[in-house]
Parts: sequence; C-alpha cells; structure tokens
Amino acid sequence: MRENNSRTEVFTSVWSREPRRPRATGLDRDQIVAAAVTLLDRDGLEALSMRKLGAALGAGATSIYWYVPNKDELLELALDEFWSELDLPESDAAGWQQIATAFAYSLRQTLHAHPWAAALIGTLPSVGPNAWRLTSRLRDTFAGAGFTGQDMYFASSTILGFVLGQVIPEIAFRKALDGKEYDQQSATATITRLAADYPDLIADHQAAVEMDPHAARAMAFDFGLSCILDGLAAKLDPERAGRTSLANPAEGVARQ
Repeated sequence: MRENNSRTEVFTSVWSREPRRPRATGLDRDQIVAAAVTLLDRDGLEALSMRKLGAALGAGATSIYWYVPNKDELLELALDEFWSELDLPESDAAGWQQIATAFAYSLRQTLHAHPWAAALIGTLPSVGPNAWRLTSRLRDTFAGAGFTGQDMYFASSTILGFVLGQVIPEIAFRKALDGKEYDQQSATATITRLAADYPDLIADHQAAVEMDPHAARAMAFDFGLSCILDGLAAKLDPERAGRTSLANPAEGVARQ
C-alpha cells in the first residue's frame, strides 16, 4: 500500500490489468512502449507527453489512452523495458561474484543508455515481468552463495545503490555540460586559487587531470565494486575477508 499523509490508498499497477486488444489503428502496447523509450532517450523524462508520443506514432493522444490510461503507467511500462536490457550470465556455472559483477556493469551501461530510468527507480513500482525475472535471478544467485532471508535482497540492493550512486552524478554532469567543454587550464587555475590552503588536494587534482576522464570513472567504479564484493564475501566467510573480488581488475575499463 502507498500512504499519502493520513490516507491509505489501494496499490495499483499497469501490470494488474490485461493489455487491451488492438483497435483498428493498428497500434499495440508494445509499439507504444518502444516509441516512448525512443522519445525518452532522445528528449528526456520531462519532455515526454502523450501528445508527442501520439505524433511520433502517427496517432492521436486519445488512441494512446486506449492502451495506457496515464503517463505514470506508461513510464512503469518503460521502466520494465529498461530492466529487460540488463545482461547476466545464463550459465549456472558462473559464480555469484561473476554474476554480481555482470549485474553492476550491465546496470551502469544501461543507465547511461537510458538516463531517464535513474529517476524512476524507487519512484515507480518495478513489478513487471522483466523486473521479476531479474529479481529472481539475483535472489537465486545470492542464495546459492550462502545468503539467507532478507540478506539475499540486501546484497543485490547494496550493489544497486552503489551503481546508482556512481551513475546519477555522471548523468547529471553530462546533462549540465550539454555538449560544452571547460578549458582545463582555466579550471585548474581556479581550483588552485580556491584550494590554496590545501596543497595536497591541489597536487592530487593536478595528477588526476592527466588521466582520461572515462578511464578515471571506470577505475573508481572498479574500486568501489571490488570493496562491495569483498564486503559481501566477508559476510559469508570472515576468515577470507580482504581477497580481491574482481577476477580482472581492468575488467571495468574494458567494458567502457
């Protein structure tokens, strides 16, 4: 149930109803969702409207409402389509750390491909078939590793939270730049002046600007994910804590 101040509302979802049959327009719900994802990728979450979606499909907004009654339910459908794109190893022979690593990198890549989804995760319910399939796969993965009870879900939500924490600022920064580039020399001069009381930080910044920014972000992601996987492994077997969890420390850079 969802609470709104003192009121208790009945939980509803687009997935609780069977899709309506196609009308003479030739549209169906899958076409509408695919077109919505295309518009979201191109224009962003704020720009999506039923009118624009209808125009993209060569149909009126009323035709869209026959299949999807409101924008929230359309976004719920689009979010489940997002979850369908995550790629995890199919083989049962894959270890839990390999699957968890694949989940993290695939989620990062898919969020960058569909940045609008970051704002919907946790805002709209993920109760569609693709979300359930992914949740079940991760649940089985962590159960097989030895986690029990709620810890199976805490493990996957910890990784999800880490990825969102890494990617959301990257998405926001890319949006803020809007194709612009800052002159690095002037940026360094400004930072050097503002951080004059912290020479160690200035030296660290000057060393960092020599790195490719994409590689630097990938290295930071690798480092954080390794720490999380080592922490999860330590929960299972404290005596083996501290072992590097990524089979290949450069794996994340290679996935860029």
